[in-house]
Amino acid sequence: MYRSTEQRLTGLLNNGSRGLLLNSLKGLEKESLRVTPDGTIARTPHPRALGSALTHPWITTDYSEALLEFITPPSAAAGESLGFLDDIHRFVYHQLDRELLWATSMPCIVGGNDSIPIAEYGRSNVGLMKHVYRRGLDWRYGRAMQAIAGIHFNYSFSREFLQALQTHEGDSRDERAFRSDAYFRLIRNFQRFGWLVPYLFGASPAICRSFAQGQELGFENFDGHTLYEPWGTSLRMSDIGYKNKAQAGLSISYNDLDSYVSSLSRAITTPDPEYRRIGTVVDGEWRQLNTNILQIENEYYSFVRPKAVTRSGEKPTLALRRAGVEYVEIRALDLNPFEPMGIAEQHLVFLEGFLLFCLLQDSPVISLREQAGINANQGLVARRGRDPDLRLHRGEGERVPLRQWAEEIFDAMQGPMELLDQLRAGNPYRQALAEYRTRIEDPERTPSARVLQEMRENHEHFIDFAMRVSRQHEAHFRSHPLEAGVERRFREVAEQSLREQAEIEARDDVDFQTYLDRYFAQR
Repeated sequence: MYRSTEQRLTGLLNNGSRGLLLNSLKGLEKESLRVTPDGTIARTPHPRALGSALTHPWITTDYSEALLEFITPPSAAAGESLGFLDDIHRFVYHQLDRELLWATSMPCIVGGNDSIPIAEYGRSNVGLMKHVYRRGLDWRYGRAMQAIAGIHFNYSFSREFLQALQTHEGDSRDERAFRSDAYFRLIRNFQRFGWLVPYLFGASPAICRSFAQGQELGFENFDGHTLYEPWGTSLRMSDIGYKNKAQAGLSISYNDLDSYVSSLSRAITTPDPEYRRIGTVVDGEWRQLNTNILQIENEYYSFVRPKAVTRSGEKPTLALRRAGVEYVEIRALDLNPFEPMGIAEQHLVFLEGFLLFCLLQDSPVISLREQAGINANQGLVARRGRDPDLRLHRGEGERVPLRQWAEEIFDAMQGPMELLDQLRAGNPYRQALAEYRTRIEDPERTPSARVLQEMRENHEHFIDFAMRVSRQHEAHFRSHPLEAGVERRFREVAEQSLREQAEIEARDDVDFQTYLDRYFAQR
């Protein structure tokens, strides 16, 4: 079944080159809610000591003013990315007063929509666009689901490796075209096999009852304050995340770059009757950027995205057309509450090997029937991933036990892990493969099972558990202050970001409507 992976590996190994993947780049985007000591979402503004959420390169906000987002620069070494993320955490904690960073993906106590403040980005047109977009998300989906946190893993293969792969495949196209098609090959396979990520790394099997806001979500009662799924892995990735009826009817194509950009562009230019009823500007107040199925590209939810670095003010789809796919963004990772930063180096090592497998394996076009099975698998694993009787959809009609399919994938990943281990001491990739294989053999070793186990052993509600580990993480970061030079650098970058925001606001020379018209007129 996975012979194409072996054939490509053999060709790459026979060309005599070694260590071609050493310069592949990794980056992280990690979200965390700021919360009060009593476990509610912080209502305070984004701390000025952290700089401008609009312009800071490493510290910003996601949906909510309280939902911090930490961004690491691209690095060839996973350890460097995590070291930078560690520095961000330590800097941030020493700027907070009594607030905590929430250690789990599912949010703390939610007191209705108004308890979740929408992020503010100043009075510039670009800042107002970011804020109004978030208002639109509130009108369309509500705020609770926007308070869910995760970690995004950004990855690009080294140019040397992609050139070697193109040579091996005898592809004579220009580099940009081959690179884009190679990444779409990976993306289609990540859709097929990506259910493995929430199974292995999912850590959100339970939620606070307040998150449901009186809705019937089909979960069981863990206790009077907590809802859960007994076999759940990642409720963050289940149907309680984005629920967009209009998006459900979209057919975003992953066949190639042109098809993807064209289908996504249609979605951001096609009006939706339900959103038209909401309105755009009502009684002088902006409710959303427009009434289309998607306000902008980022509203389309996918747990893997093709990405290109955008220029200032450039639409993401136009950046993809101009530069081709430059990296992929993996959006399927929960915060791991057993790690102070929410993620560990071995997680990134495994993910890199998994992405290499997805690239090397043949990846035919996904039919509508197969896509339906892919969508079903994501929900099945999120809610029932540790169920020993769970069978997943494969191809066009086959049903296979999760454990059998996972073991087949792990067997096929042995070669990619060996390729990644070239010129690296200690075989970290093969070690990661062996470590995570134990989670297939024993689902009780998964983070989701450990969360429920600790809650039972300590007689904790979900909030009690999350608060306990959040305080442990706080103590960890506060007990390790930054070196003076590193802290000075963070302070300087924060101050510079505030100056940059002021400069952007001073340069605005058109009203907001004109600014939007120009932005959406880009072709």
